[in-house]
Amino acid sequence: MPFVRISGTLLHYRLTGPEGAPPLVFVNSLGTDARIWDALIATFSDRFRCLSYDKRGHGLSDAPEGDYTLDDHLNDLEGLLDELRLDEGTVIGVSIGGLIAQGLALRAPHRVAALVLCCTAPRMGDAAMWAARIETARSKGLESMADPVMERWFSPDFRRHRPDELAGWRNLFLRTNPLGYANTCATLRDTDLGADIAQIRAPTLIVAGDADLAAPVELVRNCTAIPGSRFEVLDGIGHIPSIEQPARLADLIQDFLKEADHG
Repeated sequence: MPFVRISGTLLHYRLTGPEGAPPLVFVNSLGTDARIWDALIATFSDRFRCLSYDKRGHGLSDAPEGDYTLDDHLNDLEGLLDELRLDEGTVIGVSIGGLIAQGLALRAPHRVAALVLCCTAPRMGDAAMWAARIETARSKGLESMADPVMERWFSPDFRRHRPDELAGWRNLFLRTNPLGYANTCATLRDTDLGADIAQIRAPTLIVAGDADLAAPVELVRNCTAIPGSRFEVLDGIGHIPSIEQPARLADLIQDFLKEADHG
């Protein structure tokens, strides 16, 4: 398991695929780690250099104290890309990972050949909601919110017919560091890129799930302020399409990458 320390913060990452191949960079959602991308990486790692990592506060990466800002996440990601000598690539992010991807395209457009934004928006939720989530995580941990989170993450069909997988992803959520989770909620509380994303020039695929209760379709549609972006809605899929229907998501991404002439 490879690790690197970026400005004092230890990050766990995984890098697969042929050296010199076009990079795909995967950024995970709140309360998960890089494993949510495994099925997608298995599809693409024969011809792309695939990087996934546990963002700060999650998985095997450090959970520094204090509220995390979007710039903290961007500094981590840029430092990781520098360390691994990865140049311009496609950044694929879900939920807060998609917010980080948007931020990178704005701050360092030379690094972003294309964007895939899954179940995300330039502004997610409101300050009061995130403040309440932060208070719960810091005072009570994550157990009390686990079942409501699973309802927001996964479609009714997934929860009904794939109970063992549901239980496993619930376990993953519960193993997230509560303080790292709370500190990451602060990023969502404080970040609004709505006035900025029209400046993004990278080819962009936006994917929503029509059973997503965490980022409903109309919220995700706000990303279409990115000029020339392509918007797709996946039927019967919740907040993390790379878990529920990775083959359908991979097909969309594959077609998009051909259109964007990346790889």
